[in-house]
Amino acid sequence: MIDIRLLRENPDYFKEGAKKKGFDVDIDAVLELDAKRRAVQASVDRRKKELQDKSKRMKGPLSDDERRALQSELKSFSRAIKDDEAKLRELEEELKEKLLYIPNPPMDDVPVGSDESDNVELRREGKPPEFDFEPLDHLDLGLKHGLFDIERGVKVAGSRSYYLKGYGLMLENALMRYAIDVLMERGFTPFSTPVIVKEDAMIGSGYFPVGREEAYAIEKDDLYLIGTSEVTLVSYHMGEILNEEDLPLRYAGYTTCFRREAGSYGKDVRGLYRVHQFQKVEQVIICRNDEKEMLKYHNELLSNAEYIIKSLGLHYRVVEVCTGEMGLGQVKKHDIECYMPGRGGFGETHSCSSFRDFQARRARIRYKNSSGKNVYPYTLNNTAVASPRLLIAIIESYQTKDGSIKIPDVLVPYMNGLKKI
Repeated sequence: MIDIRLLRENPDYFKEGAKKKGFDVDIDAVLELDAKRRAVQASVDRRKKELQDKSKRMKGPLSDDERRALQSELKSFSRAIKDDEAKLRELEEELKEKLLYIPNPPMDDVPVGSDESDNVELRREGKPPEFDFEPLDHLDLGLKHGLFDIERGVKVAGSRSYYLKGYGLMLENALMRYAIDVLMERGFTPFSTPVIVKEDAMIGSGYFPVGREEAYAIEKDDLYLIGTSEVTLVSYHMGEILNEEDLPLRYAGYTTCFRREAGSYGKDVRGLYRVHQFQKVEQVIICRNDEKEMLKYHNELLSNAEYIIKSLGLHYRVVEVCTGEMGLGQVKKHDIECYMPGRGGFGETHSCSSFRDFQARRARIRYKNSSGKNVYPYTLNNTAVASPRLLIAIIESYQTKDGSIKIPDVLVPYMNGLKKI
């Protein structure tokens, strides 16, 4: 959520930010609603002050007629205050709802664009695998070695569903455990979090109300399945006041994630690239309200992910995401895309995002700074590893001429010493 005071001071900044991101919001209407709310608040405050003054008169010397008239006036004032307070609550709720739809303006150096074709490639790392044979894609390799079963997954759970089994499951577990170990060595606390949350957690982390169509809802219980542990790790401190000396907080969430993939009909229908359920280790940092610190930790999160990918021996590229591809709350975003031979190109595997105080403000997370003032911290996140997308890159990149699949060296200890499937 954006700061209403900043919106009042510089509405053009937010209008331009919304335009850059491609969000259609009426900033003027929000400011008009805010002006109404402030006018009613002023009326309530004024009437309360007058009521207080009139109440004091009741203690003074009054005739019976004067006392009855004053009592009638006090009742009238009390009714007017209650009416204004009811109106104020309605306006506050309406304003709060509208503020949830206003995007956080991107940082000035973010490339302006409308879609992923306007993302800016920053660098490529590693080399694409070279084959002296006709390589298979992950679907054919997976079926050959019994790593997963899509046909039965669809039978049981519908489209974009699958069973991961045998060495496929072992490889996924190895990847997740390796990522957790890397992050723990770098000061991250690992979490297994709830995957079913209340609406407050989705709103607080910025996934609702925009993006609601992407989430699976358990309507009877008014609960939702998470699409990332970013939701639960940010919400972990929802409504709390943190200690400044404890910042930054570095968290790593290992969870199953769920996404409806709304609007993706017909996209990436072959194999496991776009599925409804997946495993992920997510990095989250909560730091002080300082942009330089935020950018430092943004680079740290990006570096952690790149270390893991490099150690897996995968070819990848880093892109700076343009304004039109950013979400509601992000002010800076980088994607990492790993090379997948079966696609003949790169596929997104990581998203590194900074939010300033957007999420903390929505989730009501604060800390007391050195001046004794309660302020909102900044939040950041990035994928560490996600399966099955990284499995695709590994399986396809490490295939051999005889059809077997080599295990990346760093994962061998997590595969009970197995070096080849």
